[in-house]
Amino acid sequence: MKSKKYKSLAMFSFNNHDVSVRSVKTRYQGFFKMNEYSLQHTLFSGKQSQLFTREVFERGDAVVVMPYDPTLDKVLLIEQFRPGALRGDDSPWLLEFIAGMFDANETAVEVAIREAKEEADLTLNEDDLVPIMEYLSSPGGMSERIHLYLAHFDSNTVKSGSVYGLPKENEDILLHLVSRTKALELLTQGKITNAATVIGLQWLALNYQRYL
Repeated sequence: MKSKKYKSLAMFSFNNHDVSVRSVKTRYQGFFKMNEYSLQHTLFSGKQSQLFTREVFERGDAVVVMPYDPTLDKVLLIEQFRPGALRGDDSPWLLEFIAGMFDANETAVEVAIREAKEEADLTLNEDDLVPIMEYLSSPGGMSERIHLYLAHFDSNTVKSGSVYGLPKENEDILLHLVSRTKALELLTQGKITNAATVIGLQWLALNYQRYL
């Protein structure tokens, strides 16, 4: 059967008002939460969908900080253990950028400044931060929104090989100060698999010249 064609893109023709949430049930509550939504929404045909359920992983929003020294053209990567990377044959110790979740009543800038200090002993202020984008990690089953920032920093203040992190959160974070070209080489070699870091480095590859 040949499908009908509709002119409007969903992102422009629909919004939250086109979704009717009938119920939300919490199926799991720990450090994270799993909710089951019962809902209907408007179809591209203009009709209403059937009532259906979707499980959504509610882990909260997060901020990612990409430290870049435009003077020396260097990038700061961190390495740490990630339990979500245990499945498969690759190492669960990942190369990433600084990142963390929101505490109560924090702004994205405040999270960026706090996490930079906790994870890499970087002292940043608001003027050092350049907002890059916000994006949804995996909206098919997770509500997390990522706030990605570029952070200008002096790489002379960082010692590669230093270890930081909060012991109370069982953090064990190794610093890697590398050239921008080395970071991009690691990316093309498939040695960086964390999505936020991939996105940040791809953005830097396209935009670094404006900061040199």
